Amino acid sequence: MATQFAGCQIERMEHPVIARLVEALRPVQGLTALVLGGSRGRGTAGPASDYDLGLYYEPDAPLDVTALQAAIAPLVDEPSSTVTRIGEWGPWINGGGWLTISGVEVDLIYRDLGRVREVIAEAQQGRFSMNYQPGHPHGFCSVIWMGEVATCQPLFDPSGCIAKLKGETSPYPEVLRDALITRFGWEVGFAIENADIAARRADQTHIAGCAYRALCCLAQTLFALNGRYLINEKGALAESATYPFTLEGLATTQAAIWRDLGNQDHERALRRLHGLSDALRALVERAQTKG
Repeated sequence: MATQFAGCQIERMEHPVIARLVEALRPVQGLTALVLGGSRGRGTAGPASDYDLGLYYEPDAPLDVTALQAAIAPLVDEPSSTVTRIGEWGPWINGGGWLTISGVEVDLIYRDLGRVREVIAEAQQGRFSMNYQPGHPHGFCSVIWMGEVATCQPLFDPSGCIAKLKGETSPYPEVLRDALITRFGWEVGFAIENADIAARRADQTHIAGCAYRALCCLAQTLFALNGRYLINEKGALAESATYPFTLEGLATTQAAIWRDLGNQDHERALRRLHGLSDALRALVERAQTKG
């Protein structure tokens, strides 16, 4: 069963808290669209997953944050729930909120539609950027914004702006696929080579950082190879292990790498990483030959 609002539809399969929150947020000035994102939007959530709500606004009519704070105040369990100003968390996660409502954790994330449109237009031409952003150790890839649109569930979209943008995310652009594979596929090996150098000095922190970088780049490559949008590095490698184009034993090898690093067996960890890099290179070559 679904509940209909003007210009939106909320699936009641989701927690009723979300329906209450959407009803409260709809009147907030500047709110152009509201979507369910993250693992809940993709349908891959676990029992402990929180709810990510994307709040989209036009750059010439931004969200009224004061009105937003007033709208959520009667709903939240704790008066100290965080709701930020626009831009407070940086240029790529440009604000939002951490809420607890009836024991349910909900994250609000602001999105500037003008910038989202620009990112999608660039990605359709095979162009993207990798950016420093707190909370994203690997970095914030601009294509995340395109992936969020592609995988979200619109909850409130009276102007149809999200529906229109969704149409621009499918099919997955081949030129973007090729650009991501080229960039991140190369960086897998480069990061491991840097770890090799750090191992000569037994610089464990740098080795671990390079290993993380290599594994994240590997996940980026596998997502692109399968025509999937990577919207969060958390859990990405485990998810990529389930795709049609993947590496045999990826999940167990990843676990072994971190076990080796924890035991300061750098040589064995790096040997496993080189094995993954070689297997990835062969997989990409086979996939491109078939394509």
